[in-house]
Amino acid sequence: MEIAVITPIPDVFTPFLESTIIRKSVVKKSLKLSIVDLREFGKGTYRQIDDTPYGGGGGMVMMAEPLKKSIVHAIGLMENSNDLEIIFPSPTGEIWSQKSASEMIEKKRLIIICGHYKGIDERIIKKYVTKEISVGNYVLSNGEVPAMVILDSLSRLIPGTLNNIDSALTDTHSYGLLDHPHYTKPKEFDNMIVPDILLSGNHKNIKKWRQMKRETRTEQRNPKLWGEFLKLEKSEYENG
Repeated sequence: MEIAVITPIPDVFTPFLESTIIRKSVVKKSLKLSIVDLREFGKGTYRQIDDTPYGGGGGMVMMAEPLKKSIVHAIGLMENSNDLEIIFPSPTGEIWSQKSASEMIEKKRLIIICGHYKGIDERIIKKYVTKEISVGNYVLSNGEVPAMVILDSLSRLIPGTLNNIDSALTDTHSYGLLDHPHYTKPKEFDNMIVPDILLSGNHKNIKKWRQMKRETRTEQRNPKLWGEFLKLEKSEYENG
């Protein structure tokens, strides 16, 4: 998989990439990651990348020309433009989810544009952006944070990143539910004991217990997700 991130502050990604599992994907060459400095394509001596909005109002807007040049450059770093998705993290986009990550991982090439200020020139969105993504119903001061969220959730699904791919495939939301409780040694801690079922060695019963806990936890803690799960189950039943 090839991913390029366009950002006016590339240095912010250095500690993130060096201290997360994404580094393993890059080292193993299962992920080619490029950080593109938007200011290299800025206008004039001061590498300008933003200007005041037409129509007035507060804040600044990221300019179309530097963004276009950076996108063209990012595409040029890739083998080709087949299966290319250009993402702009934005509060107006569709909510990012585990399902989103699972679908996006099928793409071979991805460009993420990190927005700042009041956003980016709408003409870039119309001509180049293929998908707007929101990581939640709140506003962030920059696009680097959601870009990191997207990168991290995608990298877990890239073969070779985790030592055990089953870990990623059984995470919270992978079943459309919250995850079941987890326990490890010691068997007893502060007068609390690991459930007997997990010590039984009966993997069939353990599987049933874990699914029951997923469903109970989701119903209690995330009613919206629980409702979506029930709708999906009903749909699958009706469709055979």
